[in-house]
Amino acid sequence: MNQAESAASSFDPANHQMCPQRWFEDFALGERFVLPSRTMTEALFAAFALASGDNHPIHYDVEFCRARGMPHLLAHGFQVAIQTAAGAGQFPHVVSDSLKAFLDQSSRFLAPVYAGDTLYSALEVSALEPGRTTGVLTMKSTVHNQRRELVMDGMQRYLLRKRP
Repeated sequence: MNQAESAASSFDPANHQMCPQRWFEDFALGERFVLPSRTMTEALFAAFALASGDNHPIHYDVEFCRARGMPHLLAHGFQVAIQTAAGAGQFPHVVSDSLKAFLDQSSRFLAPVYAGDTLYSALEVSALEPGRTTGVLTMKSTVHNQRRELVMDGMQRYLLRKRP
């Protein structure tokens, strides 16, 4: 057997994972999952308006915004909320085998987000509700801007399997 055949015979797709798998009981209160930062650009505003169908001028007309006392385009609320999508970070890779469902989420918008703002999002385990074979993992979601202001907070709940 040559080197290539040996390498191919030892390869197992089941072991091709970005990180070790975790189950409900592997999580701890206060554990954080930081998501990549993102600067809100006019192009992102336009793409979100196209995808959502929300075409109010507050999201695309700078002069409309300035006439109402805003310095720039105002982000869509859902555009800010999606900055907490767990799929942007490590969490979905950690729970690939244990995730049963994304149950629900909530968001509170605390300060405006304008074109040019950079957002920093994170998820933090805030509650663990065990069941017989599964458990509900609740994460607090936060979004801060470059001025360290909390612009959005909320929660997300996931149903995870316990270790088999």
